[in-house]
Amino acid sequence: MARRALLVEDDASIATVITAALEDEAFTVDRCDRISERDRLLSQNQYDVMLTDVMLVDGDGIESLGNVQSGHPDMPIIILSAQNTLDTAVRASVTGAFEYFPKPFDLEELIRAARQAADSKGEVDLDEGDPGEGLPLIGRSQPMQDVYRMITRVLRNDLTVLILGESGTGKELVAEAIHQLGSRSKGAFVAVNTAAIPRELIESELFGHEKGAFTGATSRSIGKFEEANGGTLFLDEIGDMPPEAQTRLLRALQSGRIRRVGGDQEIAVDVRIIAATNRDLEPLIAAGGFREDLYYRLNVVPIQLPPLRDRASDIEPLARHFLRRAVKDGLPQRRLSREAADLLSRQVWRGNVRELRNFMFRAALLARDEEIDVPTVELLLDSVAVEASTAIDTNIDLVIANWLDRSNFPAGTLYHGALAVFEKPLFEHALSETGGNQLRAAQLLGINRNTLRKRLVDLEIDPDRFVRSS
Repeated sequence: MARRALLVEDDASIATVITAALEDEAFTVDRCDRISERDRLLSQNQYDVMLTDVMLVDGDGIESLGNVQSGHPDMPIIILSAQNTLDTAVRASVTGAFEYFPKPFDLEELIRAARQAADSKGEVDLDEGDPGEGLPLIGRSQPMQDVYRMITRVLRNDLTVLILGESGTGKELVAEAIHQLGSRSKGAFVAVNTAAIPRELIESELFGHEKGAFTGATSRSIGKFEEANGGTLFLDEIGDMPPEAQTRLLRALQSGRIRRVGGDQEIAVDVRIIAATNRDLEPLIAAGGFREDLYYRLNVVPIQLPPLRDRASDIEPLARHFLRRAVKDGLPQRRLSREAADLLSRQVWRGNVRELRNFMFRAALLARDEEIDVPTVELLLDSVAVEASTAIDTNIDLVIANWLDRSNFPAGTLYHGALAVFEKPLFEHALSETGGNQLRAAQLLGINRNTLRKRLVDLEIDPDRFVRSS
């Protein structure tokens, strides 16, 4: 099938590569490097797809798309950009662009998108929106570009999102961005940390309660679902939710209705659910600690947040951002030397972005000079290390990391091999603590008895040797 493409790109080398790849796919390609030439070509020709850079010789490629879309409403548009921020991704999304590619991009993926766009001409749903201000996420690394693209894909729908990532990676910030930039931005954003609520109060916290429902319930109280009605409910640390609350949550997600604790009336609620966890839920499901049906209900659109060690190029802009934030919080204005920024970028931040933020706030407070230099950073890093070693005798993360460095597992066996090594002493400890009583050991571990029995066989642990003689 003959397809025709318009490529608007002011980098000649990139334009040449894209043109050659498109022509290999039987596209006829017209090229230009400025908005004025783009508009002239569009007035003379019909195109199946347009690929455009953002920053062009004579203006902003996104800001000028309004006239293009009004004159060619059926033409899919693919946006390319070296301005790799969440703001750019959102601006591209709200124009109704078919796809957005941050530079550098995967050429095969770009050409595949161009084929799909050309084939779907006339099916593009253009929408208008306000991308808003004060976007909360920082970083231009490739892992963050993947996150930005996932965020833009869920802005114009109400699909349930499950945000996965280590502690401190910014899961709540992603949830806030989805809410702030999406169709529910005028509604409430209600966040609840399910791990921080006492087990006996979590259902009341989520669904509310009627007067007299339990001791201390002196009046009716609405829960987080009702607070978030018309907006977004963010359920953080969902992997730590008690089983009985999981059951009620699943019922609420399936029906769109809740019932207050102690009440007999069902209440319709309209909320978008965004959940987050730092735990691997699939092993938790296998161990009986998390409902599989709830997992599938939540895991409609997963967004995996990268740890800071996988986006080291973002450490410097994050550090400088936090220094600006520190000024707004009343701390002295500081600047970061280039050498100090390089030192920070070489550090391993086990607490991820949260740890870096706290470190930069401490640096803003304690630095003796206006500039935070290498000696200042080294002194603060040493003080953090001393505090950590004082707080706990053994840094278990470091011990495990060192052990893994010395391990010699064959390729493809590291995960299961390491898990077996760590799992065996855990089960032996539980059996030792309970005198070989398997029921109590299972309860201590938080798994069911059948799972315990299976793992004992798999790990070749004899429970009888832990039975205490009477």
